[in-house]
Amino acid sequence: MADIDPLLRADVLIEALPYIRRFAGKVVVVKYGGNALAGATESDALALFAQDIVLMRLVGLRPVVVHGGGPQISDLMNRLGKTTEFRNGLRVTDAETVDIARMVLIGQVNPQIVAAINVHGRFAVGVSGEDASLITAEPRDPELGFVGDVKRINPGILQGLLDDEFVPVVATIGTDAQGQPYNINADTVAGAIAEALGAEKLVYLTDIEGLRRQVDDAASLIRQTNPDELDALMADGTIAGGMIPKVESCVHAVRNGVKRAHILDGRIPHVLLLELFTDSGVGTMVESTFKRSEGKA
Repeated sequence: MADIDPLLRADVLIEALPYIRRFAGKVVVVKYGGNALAGATESDALALFAQDIVLMRLVGLRPVVVHGGGPQISDLMNRLGKTTEFRNGLRVTDAETVDIARMVLIGQVNPQIVAAINVHGRFAVGVSGEDASLITAEPRDPELGFVGDVKRINPGILQGLLDDEFVPVVATIGTDAQGQPYNINADTVAGAIAEALGAEKLVYLTDIEGLRRQVDDAASLIRQTNPDELDALMADGTIAGGMIPKVESCVHAVRNGVKRAHILDGRIPHVLLLELFTDSGVGTMVESTFKRSEGKA
C-alpha cells in the first residue's frame, strides 16, 4: 500500500464516494462461503472478508452475513466415521447428521466469523435460525431426512441488531413448529432473509468469476442480467448443478423486493468493495429492470 501514489489513493476514495452516499443506511445481505474466498489460507481469507464487512459497516451500510459450512460438516463426519451421502447435491441428513450440522454451524463456523469481524471492533453478533424463530423450516423431501426449506423468516431479531448498529452473522439451521432442527441451504436462506429485510443488495461469493452464457467461454461472462434471462438459462441447462440454488434465490429475491443481486468471485481480494464502490464492478449483477443497453447502477 505504501507504494501506491497518493493521488491514486485519493482517486479511489473519490470514486467510492457516490456509492457510499447511495447505499448509506441500506441493508446488504452477504452469503459467505469459505471455499470461495481469497487468501493463501483459510484464516487469511476470513480476515480479508471481515475487513470488507467492517468497512461496509463503518461507511454506513448495514451488512448481514449468512453462512453455511458444508466442507466443515463433511470433515467432522469423516472424522467421526460417518458416511456422507448426497442426492441431487443435497446431503441426506438423519438425526445424527443434523446434530453434527448444528455443532459445526453454530459451534464452530459462526463463532469464527464473529471473532474475525470483531478483531476490528464490537460489531458482529452470532445468531442461528433457531433464535427467536428467525427461520421456520419445513421438510424438503422425506428421503433427505432433516433437510429443510424456508417456510417463514421472522426478521425481528435481525432488525433489532441492525438498529443497534451490529452486524448479524446467521447460521442456517431452522426449526419447525415442534422445535425440530433442519439444515437449510445457505443460498436459499440468504435470499429469504434479503427479501424479509427489503435489502438493497443480495451478494453471493462463489469460486467462479460470475455467470456465463456459454459455460466454456470466458468471454461470454454476463455482467448484467434480469430474472427472465436467468430463467431461460436454467431451463436450457446453461446454469446447472450447485449454481442453481444461488441463481434461483437471486431470481426470487429480485422479483420480491430486493433491488439487486450479485454473484461475485470471492477469490478476488476485497471483491465486495470492488463491486459496491467502484464504477466498473465485477461479477454478475441481477436486477429486474435491467435492459441490455443500460450501464452499471
